Amino acid sequence: MKIVIKRIIISGCVILLLLQFYQPVRNLDYGRVLPIHFNKTYNVPSNVNNILKTSCYDCHSNNTKYPWYSYIQPTRMFMDSHTTEGKENLNFSEFGNYSKRKQGNKLDRIIKQIKSDEMPLSSYTLIHRNAKLTIENKAVLIHWMERMRDSISIEN
Repeated sequence: MKIVIKRIIISGCVILLLLQFYQPVRNLDYGRVLPIHFNKTYNVPSNVNNILKTSCYDCHSNNTKYPWYSYIQPTRMFMDSHTTEGKENLNFSEFGNYSKRKQGNKLDRIIKQIKSDEMPLSSYTLIHRNAKLTIENKAVLIHWMERMRDSISIEN
């Protein structure tokens, strides 16, 4: 019995060690901001942009700031799956590609999720404390996004 347990532990350690060699391509734009980026699509005030950078862009853009532990597997796989899912739902780097109707819907959804404290996810803010939205940050984002959403609906 002891030999079986020892083999399982050694096999687990070997698999974990080999897993460290798997380092997929990172979600980085290398400073290249496309003209379809949210910041280029709308005239985003610096205070709103700073909040978005801190609390949203890691998961919802083509540029993620990777912490030191992102080099350790399986943490990296968890982060990548989280980022992929986040970009599938909303990608600020490709916001200009969305139709006006979809942009309005995305802004409306963002507002609702901020109001209901669904975003940023608690699993993210657990480690990234600075990403947690304060009451003031929420008010700034909601106010600005409501104005943008309303201006889009007037255009259509």
